[in-house]
Amino acid sequence: MSLVAGVDSSTQGCKVYICEQKSGKLIRMGRASHPKGTEVDPEAWWKALHEAIDKAGGLKDVKAVSVAGQQHGMVCLDSSGRVVRPALLWNDTRSASSAEHLIKQIGGADVYARRVGIVPVTSFTASKLRWLRENEPDNAEKVAAVCLPHDWLTWRLMGYGPENPDLEALVTDRSDASGTAYWSAETGKYDNELFHHAFGASLREAGSDKSHDQNAVIVPRIIEIGEVAGKTPDGITVAGGAGDNAGGALGLNIDVGDVVVSLGTSGAAFSVQKQGPNNGAGDPTGIVAGFADATGLFLPLVCTLNGARILEAACNLIGLTDPNDLTPLALSAEPGSNGLVLLPYFEGERTPNLPTAKASMHNMTLENTNKNNLARCYIESLLCSMAQAVNAILANDSNDSTSRVFLIGGAAANKGVQEIARSVFNVEAIYIPSPGEYVARGAAFQAAWCLSGKKPEWAAPIDEKLTCKYVPAILEQYEAAQFKAYPSLKK
Repeated sequence: MSLVAGVDSSTQGCKVYICEQKSGKLIRMGRASHPKGTEVDPEAWWKALHEAIDKAGGLKDVKAVSVAGQQHGMVCLDSSGRVVRPALLWNDTRSASSAEHLIKQIGGADVYARRVGIVPVTSFTASKLRWLRENEPDNAEKVAAVCLPHDWLTWRLMGYGPENPDLEALVTDRSDASGTAYWSAETGKYDNELFHHAFGASLREAGSDKSHDQNAVIVPRIIEIGEVAGKTPDGITVAGGAGDNAGGALGLNIDVGDVVVSLGTSGAAFSVQKQGPNNGAGDPTGIVAGFADATGLFLPLVCTLNGARILEAACNLIGLTDPNDLTPLALSAEPGSNGLVLLPYFEGERTPNLPTAKASMHNMTLENTNKNNLARCYIESLLCSMAQAVNAILANDSNDSTSRVFLIGGAAANKGVQEIARSVFNVEAIYIPSPGEYVARGAAFQAAWCLSGKKPEWAAPIDEKLTCKYVPAILEQYEAAQFKAYPSLKK
């Protein structure tokens, strides 16, 4: 029996999923936590990876490994392979104005959308590089290479680092590269001009000709589908890895047209499609990001900063310790929470693009301000933000395909979330896969693909199919409060 391992290095922690190569059957797992915050020393990820590997029983019997990681973060290396400064994570909002500068400099959001399929927001690597250039010029001067969290971990797994600083060995995959805002999913190439606008320097893909620009900043080489990236010092095959959402799509083995709603630290909705948004022209509003998937197709995605932690906030307010305890309260309230609406922008927001916003409650009266309505409106706010994401993806879908909605992530197991989702999503049915670590499973799927040279045939079991009973008034009152608070969103 051959075993493969998948790593999910997320915002909150690291998971190592070891399974059978042929079937994907889980054999064992290990977990470790990451530090809190929006900037992190990457060495903490490396330490957590080793801890999770140890808790999973080690990799001595594993044939291949792959890393799926949180997207967009900025990891900068100097010429000796050392990290220049703590990595800025996707949820660090300090680069919001830098994103605006980039859009203005290149000639508008529609120009960006056409060139790389996405419009810069504070989450993307290009925006963070612009911030570094503008605010920490001494650190910017030291940068010899820029990579993403999963790229850095893959590089370290292959035996590189300060003790072996071969920057030419940096690799990435198309799914994660497509979230930088200087690589195009449509063309499959880096955009040197956009990188220069961001960082004031040229880029050079690792392993390419050095003669043209000796001072160019190295970016990782794009791994082909199924290509071997290298070996660990112990001889384990290493795949190219993937962004976390592309890893989740692999782990679920979803089909073209399927939509996945992931309720983790952030909220994300994405769909596997044959083309990017608007026939590959991109979404100039910046709402739908034209990412690539890990199979050669596309993964249009909408992401919010505020996900499952909205439910934690509800518990703190009401005096509960477990988000599952919200269910009986929420289900005792009527759909729409008797008019009570929460705009859940606790950490600012990426979609809609409101990086400095704060959460706010609307339409409060003496009659509707009670625990039941509060519990329900917090859950409805999480789901309304994701319903807007799904609607945006479907509106930009040029594939004329029928969509199924899969609900995954930590908050998806909450019975109150499942039941209320039936009223919020305007689809025929919602599918609940069996609880599982689908990003880590997707990384293992990629490792198995890399090892055998062909796409695995793993099934993703579905626990439940929920028939929807859509109540349009819930989303309508949410959007009314949203537009009243932020009139610019009507445009």
